[in-house]
Amino acid sequence: MSNYKRYYLKENSYIFITVVTYNRKEILTDNIELLKEAFKRCLIKFDFEIFAICVMKNHIHMILKEKELKNYTKIIAIMKKHFSYNLSNKPNKNSLSESMIKRKEAGVWQRRFYDHILRDEQDLYKHIDYIHYNSYKHYKILPRDWEYSSFKKFVKLGFYEQNWCDFNLENIDLE
Repeated sequence: MSNYKRYYLKENSYIFITVVTYNRKEILTDNIELLKEAFKRCLIKFDFEIFAICVMKNHIHMILKEKELKNYTKIIAIMKKHFSYNLSNKPNKNSLSESMIKRKEAGVWQRRFYDHILRDEQDLYKHIDYIHYNSYKHYKILPRDWEYSSFKKFVKLGFYEQNWCDFNLENIDLE
């Protein structure tokens, strides 16, 4: 058994989450409506907000704001399960390992996901920038041109200028 622990904080906290597809298969943007449906399914059961998000071809970065911050593992599990179950181009069952079959995995998602509880406003802003910079980092597509993120929402809120990230990209500190 692993020593892996998840930590939970007070209510109305923010948590940064990264979820990755199995073998980094590029299936998410091609199935964006199914992914949205999976998150809507979670919203029926749990009180949370997707505060910021960027869906890439093979992974998702997001910040959840959950009233009680105790259900985010269940939210991710339900999202993964709904997406996997309804995905039309599932991996062949013969390609799954015994361990995956035993755990009833579909070979769509990596088993674990990364989480980081955001500790203060500076940490929150740093992760919002990281999320929105991701399309440029991976595909050299400016955040304003990547349709699978919350960047435009943050522009409307006045958090970013429309041309954020257009210049001096190498000087942005996101580590």
